[in-house]
Amino acid sequence: MKKLTYILGITLTALSLNVLAADEIGNEAEAQAMSEKAATLVNEKGDEAFTVFADKAGGYQEKDLYVFCMDLEGKMLSHAIKPELVGQEMKDFDKYGDKLFLNMIDTAKSTEGKGWVEYKWPYPGTEDLKAKKTYVIKNDKGFFCGVGAYVAE
Repeated sequence: MKKLTYILGITLTALSLNVLAADEIGNEAEAQAMSEKAATLVNEKGDEAFTVFADKAGGYQEKDLYVFCMDLEGKMLSHAIKPELVGQEMKDFDKYGDKLFLNMIDTAKSTEGKGWVEYKWPYPGTEDLKAKKTYVIKNDKGFFCGVGAYVAE
């Protein structure tokens, strides 16, 4: 009986951890809303918005969602999670089989200046590639920002 109770306890703990982890993953609607909110802030404050995006308490880092910004030539202007990418040319990045940043630039340059870009990206805490989408919006300052979310399975 003790063994059964132990196994049941371990199983329930594991299930609760999976539920907790799922709650920490943003969805597509949240990513799009954050991207739209970021575009509004950039339109109002220009690149001063980058400081807000980098501040964990600024309202632009929730769950696994965060804002990054890039110019239309492919240079990273702001990255809330990996500031070491700022200033780097990312247009030709193709580590996981997609030229995702080139596709984001094309989307930002489109007539609408906004939309979803789909690609594969490592799932947090693993090396497993999962489907991910980033919603990008070109702002009034001439560059774009985006927020990505893993596609629900």
